Amino acid sequence: MPYVTSNGVRLYYEEVGRGRPIVFVHEFAHDLRSWEGQMRHFSRRYRCIAFNARGYPPSDVPEAVSQYSQAIATDDIANVMRDLGVRGAHIIGCSMGGYATLHFGLRYARLARSLTVIGAGYGSDPDKRGQFLRDTEVMARRFDELGTPEAITTYQIGPARVQLANKDPRGFSEFCEQFAGHSALGSANTLRGVQARRPTIYSLERGLRRMRVPALIVTGDEDNQCLEPGIFIKRVCPAARLTVVPATGHAVNVEEPDLFNRITEGFLSLVDSGRWRPRDPRSLNPSTMAKR
Repeated sequence: MPYVTSNGVRLYYEEVGRGRPIVFVHEFAHDLRSWEGQMRHFSRRYRCIAFNARGYPPSDVPEAVSQYSQAIATDDIANVMRDLGVRGAHIIGCSMGGYATLHFGLRYARLARSLTVIGAGYGSDPDKRGQFLRDTEVMARRFDELGTPEAITTYQIGPARVQLANKDPRGFSEFCEQFAGHSALGSANTLRGVQARRPTIYSLERGLRRMRVPALIVTGDEDNQCLEPGIFIKRVCPAARLTVVPATGHAVNVEEPDLFNRITEGFLSLVDSGRWRPRDPRSLNPSTMAKR
């Protein structure tokens, strides 16, 4: 199996295609297999790289929670690129991977040709922050005490997952089967080290206002925890564009792969052709009709 090393931790990866590189960064409930629809599509024109995060076999599963954090997850992307000789890439991430992608744009801007961020925002609502932290610890304990197959029975039918179940029962069944095979230790450590300790989207405002890396924010309109954070990013970051996908939940790339691929391909083409532009500041005129 092919591996790269990030600070002593082996990360399993897969690679296909030739051209400008794309690095795919997966969500908490899935792994690199969630990008199959994108690996097949984009590898026709791009060099596509997907990897399993630490804690997700066949990547290593460090035993200490201290080996998991938002900063470490972001560094892992950079180290995957370093080991594979990639000096710059389009970074595409979903949920947990979307957070890491956004942080990559803030910390490793020189290595990012663009950012595509899907469904980032869980735990950001200040009114629900305490509930999010409590729920995260409850879920981590379920992994500790029950093992993965039993622990995820409530998670996999959450309010932003039922859309996939309704639209694509076969795809939902595959998602559940693959999720059930994850490491209980790795999942619990990821929840405690990454999810519970990462900063909220709103706390990133200062960095987002300065960020100049072309960014595409994608969210389902029924993904309640991520919709408002996505709108917030669009409002404060001149480099960001926002796509809201109707009647769709959390993992847009899995739930609506064809639509996601078309939207993202158009965005990448603008960036690669030099035709992408940030928001025109005149659009921020406080007047409703005329220039002030």
